[in-house]
Amino acid sequence: MASSSLAKSVFSLASSPFILTSSHKITRHYSSSFRASVCMDLKEVRSSTDLVDLEYAELNLKYKISEEVGHVRIRQHVNPLSSSFSTPAPVPTWEEVYKDPSLPLMVDIGSGSGRFLLWLAKKNAESGNYLGLEIRQKLVKRANFWVNELGLSNAHFIFANAMVSFDQLISSYPGPLEFVSILCPDPHFKKRHHKRRVVQKPLVDSILQNLKPGGKILVQSDVLDVAQDMRDQFDEEAKVLEHVDTVDAEEGWLSENPMGIRTEREIHAELEGARIYRRLYQKKILMDSLQ
Repeated sequence: MASSSLAKSVFSLASSPFILTSSHKITRHYSSSFRASVCMDLKEVRSSTDLVDLEYAELNLKYKISEEVGHVRIRQHVNPLSSSFSTPAPVPTWEEVYKDPSLPLMVDIGSGSGRFLLWLAKKNAESGNYLGLEIRQKLVKRANFWVNELGLSNAHFIFANAMVSFDQLISSYPGPLEFVSILCPDPHFKKRHHKRRVVQKPLVDSILQNLKPGGKILVQSDVLDVAQDMRDQFDEEAKVLEHVDTVDAEEGWLSENPMGIRTEREIHAELEGARIYRRLYQKKILMDSLQ
């Protein structure tokens, strides 16, 4: 599963195909021959965009975009309560989306550019499927373009408002839902806009209903208020969820990223000196589920 460069374990959760760990050195993913050139390139890094390119250099993604996708501009904040996002996304034919739709599924809510999921999918091509839900349609088109460029049969992206589409999509998936990530979602800072935040009670309920016993949820944000909001909502489900503590936990937050790769937002935030607030949950294996 993980290569020797990812051998440093943060969690004893090796049974999950979706947990990859590392020490987050920027050269950790590369061969020894490429590592030297990366170290030299670091001298020329001028922005967090350069760091993102280095972090995902192993994917060797082409920036040539098809005419169908067109120029991709990222709108930083989208109102998920807009009527234009109120229609649930159509359920795909899973057998056409994935080579083996019976494999465990990881869902990344708010998948952004998709590079985070693409990296995981490439690392775990035979052990798990990866689904990105993203509300910005052009990002979805580009991510699926990259899926085809990389020849991946275990990754897919859907243009969807997770607040209205998660249950319909995931309940139809043939295999088990094993991992859900919500990483640096739109903060919607103003108090009157907090209702736009993706982590709301209906979504939490839907995640818990579909998540298999023993499945995990990772939430994180570089905005403390957003992280606390997500933590409070999942902490309320203590009858079903338990917080996964590690020796690296500080003040209830995980000090290490358990996934083996940073998201683009993490890279931008950490370069600016921001702290990333993370929390990992596991669905309890209740006696009723064993009967």
